[in-house]
Amino acid sequence: MDKLTKEQRKKNMQAVKSTGSKIEIKLSKAIWNLGYIYRKNDKSVFGKPDITLKRFKIAIFVDSEFWHGKNWKVRKFDHKTNKEFWLKKIEGNINRDKVVNRKLRTDGWKVLRFWGKDINKNLKKCLNKIEKVINEAKGKD
Repeated sequence: MDKLTKEQRKKNMQAVKSTGSKIEIKLSKAIWNLGYIYRKNDKSVFGKPDITLKRFKIAIFVDSEFWHGKNWKVRKFDHKTNKEFWLKKIEGNINRDKVVNRKLRTDGWKVLRFWGKDINKNLKKCLNKIEKVINEAKGKD
């Protein structure tokens, strides 16, 4: 059973941002502090990545564990209410992420996906991964 009332749950879910979340801002500011120019939510790039480094053809996605189904095989049984809706919604997100990854890679993009908690707990590790991909891209120039 849900600990919140229907009205409370609805208010919480409506407050979830699709862009400009705290974890996106944290990562983008850190990338900026490294001296890289990026675009946020660039509609001209398939899948509208959260952050794009067009010069290096790098698309970065910041995925929340809930909406993008981290450990989905185990966690999909956690939903207590409206199970059918959540299964369809989150599995649809997972499948869309796979399609976006495949299309971008086919088009020559490097795709990086980070879980929100990974950014919060170990931002430096995420930045190291980004810089590694940037350095690989520079080597191709």
